[in-house]
Amino acid sequence: MNEMLEKIYQAVIAGDMGSTQTEIKAAIDAGTTGGDILNIALIPAMREVGRLFEEAECFVPEMLVAARAMKAGLGIIKPLLVRSGINPVGRVAIGTVRGDLHDIGKNLVAMMLEGAGFEIVDLGTDVPPEKFVEAAQSGVDLICISALLTTTMLNMEGVIREIETAGTRAQVKIMVGGAPVTSEFAARIGADGFASDASQAVTLAKALLAS
Repeated sequence: MNEMLEKIYQAVIAGDMGSTQTEIKAAIDAGTTGGDILNIALIPAMREVGRLFEEAECFVPEMLVAARAMKAGLGIIKPLLVRSGINPVGRVAIGTVRGDLHDIGKNLVAMMLEGAGFEIVDLGTDVPPEKFVEAAQSGVDLICISALLTTTMLNMEGVIREIETAGTRAQVKIMVGGAPVTSEFAARIGADGFASDASQAVTLAKALLAS
């Protein structure tokens, strides 16, 4: 990794949004491609943040500021990626289930997935089943459903049933997560997988789309 990309990498890990943006602009001015910034600096930085989180060397606040720094940097290079024809790893629709207005966990998962090279369609919070169905019909590869409450997580099954009824279940993978959700619950309602945190969500998303 050259010095400019190393500075971007370290700025993201540190959660320094200003430095991330400054170093990316300097790298672009020096002729570095958007693809190199993404694949050599941003994605590896978020992978390292995920590793640190899993080993309890950083926690959700640090993970969140790193993800925000990455997202700010990604906003700068997106036009370069589009012009160069670099395709995302996959398209992901993510939302918090109907009745649930919590979005911190959902936002963190979305940013971590974006940092791993996925294109994100953020459906927001309190999302009705028909919005998830529309996302499935729009050609996304993966749907992520979030819930923070034991009462609202029960609505996840209704989302999956609606997608089945619409005839698009075979076309999309479905991943669920949130504080009260378990792998057993995910299996019972027919989800393809469960992730307990944002780092695991990235690993699971890649595995599901590779299967």
